[in-house]
Amino acid sequence: MSISMFSASVPSFIRLLKNLDAILVKAESYAEEKKLGPTVLTSARLFPDMLPLTSQVFIATDICKGAAARLTGQDAPVFADTETTFPELRARIAKTLTYLQEFKPEQFDGAEKRHIVLKFGPNSFEFNGHDYLVNFVLPNIYFHSSTCYAILRHNGVVLGKADFLGR
Repeated sequence: MSISMFSASVPSFIRLLKNLDAILVKAESYAEEKKLGPTVLTSARLFPDMLPLTSQVFIATDICKGAAARLTGQDAPVFADTETTFPELRARIAKTLTYLQEFKPEQFDGAEKRHIVLKFGPNSFEFNGHDYLVNFVLPNIYFHSSTCYAILRHNGVVLGKADFLGR
C-alpha cells in the first residue's frame, strides 16, 4: 500500500502546527509567570545571526500553507508577518490550520508529478511534487518548528520531547 501525497502532507502539517501552538501556550504561560515582557521570548534567538522565534513561526506556517497550495495548483493566502506576541502568533497558526483543513485528498491527485518552481531572489529551484514535499517541505517545517522548541527551551520554558511530538 502506498501513501498518498495528501496523507503525507496535510495531516502532518496540521499535527505539527497544533503541537507548535501547544508549545506557544506553555511559553506564554512561562512568560507571564516570570513577568517577562510580551516580546522577550518571541524575539529570542538561539544565536545573533539566526532568525527570532517570530520568524520561525512565520516560516513554518508559510511552508505548510504554501506546500498545500502548490501541490494542488493553488495560490496560498499571504500573511503580513507582523505578529509579535504569543496571541498573535497563535492566531496565525489558527488561520493556517483553518486553511489546511479545507483541503480534500482528491485535490492532491497527481500532486507527486506536479512541476513546482520556487524562487528565492535570483535563484530558482525546480521539483516534482514528490521531491518538493519529501526533500524541501518536510525538512523545512521540522527545522523551523524544532528551532522554535529550541529557542524556548534555551530560554527556560519547561518542554520535553512529548511537547514537540504531541500526544
